[in-house]
Amino acid sequence: MIKPDHLIDARGYRCPVPTLKLRKFMETLPAGANATLWADDPMAIVDVPHFCMKNNYIIKSTHKLDKFWAFVVAARQKD
Repeated sequence: MIKPDHLIDARGYRCPVPTLKLRKFMETLPAGANATLWADDPMAIVDVPHFCMKNNYIIKSTHKLDKFWAFVVAARQKD
């Protein structure tokens, strides 16, 4: 697997930690930039989309890879 440019590896952490790591990282990205979150907590499939919806981030893709989920999330556009 090719490692993405902006990767948050939250495997081994339980929610809400993957979402908190995503939030902290997304705050540093410029508008429109993408980050990939790897998470193996089963609740991430619910928590990450909910977090993105509430914070105006865009989930570009969600994939189940072997034993974890990969979420590609785009930073919101600045007003």
